[in-house]
Amino acid sequence: MFYGADGQPWFRLDEQRHDVALSDISPDLQKAVVAVEDRRFYYHPGVDPIGVVRAVFRDIRFGGRMEGASTLTQQLARTLFLSNVRTVGRKAKEAAIAVMLEAQLTKTQILELYLNRVYLSAGVYGVETMSEHLFRKPASAVTLPEAALIAGLIRAPSTLSPWSNYDGAIERSHLVLAQMRDQKFITKDQEDAALRVRPRIQPYRQPNDARAGWAKEYLRQQFRAEFGGDHPPDWQVHTAFRPSLQEAAERSVAFGLNRLNRPGLEAALVAIDPGNGDVLAMVGGANYARSTFNRAVRSKRQPGSAFKPFVFAAALEHGYSPVSVLSNLSHVSAPENPEWNPRNAHAEQVDQLTLRAALLESNNAAAADLQQEVGTRAVIRLASGAGLNDLPDVASLALGTGLVSPLDLTAAYAIFPSGGEVARPRGIVSVFDASGSQVFDRPIERERIISEPVAFQMTSMLRDVIERGTGAAARALGVRGVVAGKTGTTDDYRDAWFVGFSRSVVVGVWVGFDQPASIGRDAYGARVALPIWADFMKRTARELPSTDFRRPEGITTEELCSVSYLRPVEECPTYTEYFKDGDKVPSALCPIHRGTFKQRATRAIEGFFRGLGSKIAGIFKR
Repeated sequence: MFYGADGQPWFRLDEQRHDVALSDISPDLQKAVVAVEDRRFYYHPGVDPIGVVRAVFRDIRFGGRMEGASTLTQQLARTLFLSNVRTVGRKAKEAAIAVMLEAQLTKTQILELYLNRVYLSAGVYGVETMSEHLFRKPASAVTLPEAALIAGLIRAPSTLSPWSNYDGAIERSHLVLAQMRDQKFITKDQEDAALRVRPRIQPYRQPNDARAGWAKEYLRQQFRAEFGGDHPPDWQVHTAFRPSLQEAAERSVAFGLNRLNRPGLEAALVAIDPGNGDVLAMVGGANYARSTFNRAVRSKRQPGSAFKPFVFAAALEHGYSPVSVLSNLSHVSAPENPEWNPRNAHAEQVDQLTLRAALLESNNAAAADLQQEVGTRAVIRLASGAGLNDLPDVASLALGTGLVSPLDLTAAYAIFPSGGEVARPRGIVSVFDASGSQVFDRPIERERIISEPVAFQMTSMLRDVIERGTGAAARALGVRGVVAGKTGTTDDYRDAWFVGFSRSVVVGVWVGFDQPASIGRDAYGARVALPIWADFMKRTARELPSTDFRRPEGITTEELCSVSYLRPVEECPTYTEYFKDGDKVPSALCPIHRGTFKQRATRAIEGFFRGLGSKIAGIFKR
């Protein structure tokens, strides 16, 4: 049983399993399984000495661990009570339990239990459910070729799944038929007739209840990766997911896609606790019943401007401040390609910007220039530390030309609200076996990527994106509290992103088509992805409160003009800027707004000396 983070039972690993009596399972299917998995099933006491000797000899001859010696009873013992981890200790327990099962149950009972519990791929347990999925008929009605196909899946269910590897499954079924003939379960004529048939399989049929489908399958896959396909029914799997947040996430994605009303459009949403990496909710597409492909985990797309915060964070780590000025932005190009010139979504381009202004308006030239100033390797190193791997070493990296998954990008953003540390995402927290003993524990894995002051400065800049930048629509959509985030849009509006966070949660949203195509005219992240994010944040506001971010030691504040980013004069609109140790604090007065007579005089004197200094510097350059 899987449990939510609230401690309540949530779902079973084998939700689709349908137990039937052995008499309701085709004799051909029973014989096929015995033939290929345990030919001496009816003669051994739970452990097959002949099989063990043969397996040991094979392992000594070819090297490796003991494999292929487990009887059906041992496999059932593992399914009911143990994990799939291959150790000598586990094999010994498996054998002991198998002998006890044989003492308590008949062969008929053991075979019936086995056929109802065995894992057969694609989340399907038991031959009855697999027969319904593959052939739309009960296990009692399968033909010989169909029985051989099902029996052949047991050894490698994931690899041989008929929905993804039909030819491999057919090839394996032929081996099953050969074993059945060799053991005189069928005649040579029956084998030949069966070999000429390629069973027609049906499309995978989703369970009637598709709620939380992507989240559940993500957790099932994590469980199988750790313990294998067998399912101990009495085990407890404690997860990080909160079912209430999962329901809110699915509602937000559905509402957002309905609003856009574009057939075939998909979306993904991931919510993560930045403090410990717990995955709180996950939606992998528009409709789980229509497509089980989990875009939140498996889809790799360009993040566009949603990648820029990592470039700016690298710059702050290298001594820049939020009000450091980037100049000559109308002439930015790539060293290896002088013709390349990054353009903004809107045609206008100013020649200089502070880092804060460049991020809140998502200026492409500024981001590209900043990447060249700090070095692409430094940007890649920081992003890789945050979990964004295999990024290209190209001048356009700052514009989001690498490939990331929604899960990875959302987890990477956690470095900002968590004070510079990344906590690796975790879906399963702990697992307890049938006796109550803990057999798995995933501790919080934290690693510092940037300093606390840099994380706080970045959080402040990303708050500005929402207060007066490209993410300002969040406030118009009703999001309250202390939040921050960044939009992202790729070329031709193929991908729309918004990743935003509070102190309680980081939420990433991606919207696009599976086969990349334009979402539509002006389909910016702020118009397409941000509304889904905003809807989720509103639905979960009580459960995920947005308290103020903690200001770390080493940060000082200065009141600056919010237009010129210089010392304010009397009529300047102001804001609070944050400086870390070593940052240069602006000393010049704002030249844009009207000040007092004294301020105007001071400004004139400052201007005179700056001009004089420039002339003197010019003399020495000649």
